[in-house]
Amino acid sequence: MYLISSQEMLKKAQRECYAVPAFNIHNLETIQVVIDTAKQMQSPVILAATPATYSYAGIQYLISICKTAASIHHFPFALHLDHHENISDIQTKIEAGIRSIMIDASHHPFEENIDIVSKMVAFSHKYNASVEAELGRLGGQEDDLIVDHKDSAFTDPDAAKEYVERTRIDSLAVAIGSAHGLYKGEPKLDFDRLAKIRNKVDIPLVLHGASGIPEQMVKQSISLGICKVNVATELKIAFSDALKQDFKLHPDANDPRHYMQPAKAAMKKIVEDKIRICGSAGKL
Repeated sequence: MYLISSQEMLKKAQRECYAVPAFNIHNLETIQVVIDTAKQMQSPVILAATPATYSYAGIQYLISICKTAASIHHFPFALHLDHHENISDIQTKIEAGIRSIMIDASHHPFEENIDIVSKMVAFSHKYNASVEAELGRLGGQEDDLIVDHKDSAFTDPDAAKEYVERTRIDSLAVAIGSAHGLYKGEPKLDFDRLAKIRNKVDIPLVLHGASGIPEQMVKQSISLGICKVNVATELKIAFSDALKQDFKLHPDANDPRHYMQPAKAAMKKIVEDKIRICGSAGKL
């Protein structure tokens, strides 16, 4: 079994008005939770990993585990490069077999962003790899990526149209008020801006920083064109909190085959809930 591009699954989501959840994974256990749950709910899914995760787990380890999971469950899915910036690193991972990438050049000026992403698209499409890019910047922190809120910037609809036409990307990550990490108060998403972007751009749109966004806001975003919803922080918190609680209850525990189970169960609940909110259950 193989790993696939995210392009066709996102186009299907766009046609049928739901979103594909993209869950950040880190190791064997988190991959098992996402794939087992997606299979049970018959949901398309994207497994996302940041550069720090690939460094931690190893490129070939992650690819091999994911290919094995796809083979066991008899359905292909996308292993995704989340917030990657280094061109040669991305090329190495594509050549290793990954077919879904997010090139993040959002911190560069507009023309430089276009130039970097266009070159990445040309390379990626030779391998039938899909390319997601970001215009505007989300605040907050995801792994080693830290953006001060004063440096965040919303996506301009007119600029988005030009950006998509010139780069020929497959999906666009938009900045409409979401952020990486946890929100200090209730998030405020600019739905009017999202609607304007949707009217200007015909490719699938992506919502980053969905951890902690209320269900109704996510659903409204999907109704306005979001086709991929990224979830990371909520998964890590659920997993780690359950693991810590189990060690409190069983301080002498020393077998990962046992103490990992409550952590996986807690993470599974989040995955189930996000699949339900995205409306992707039964869409395989």
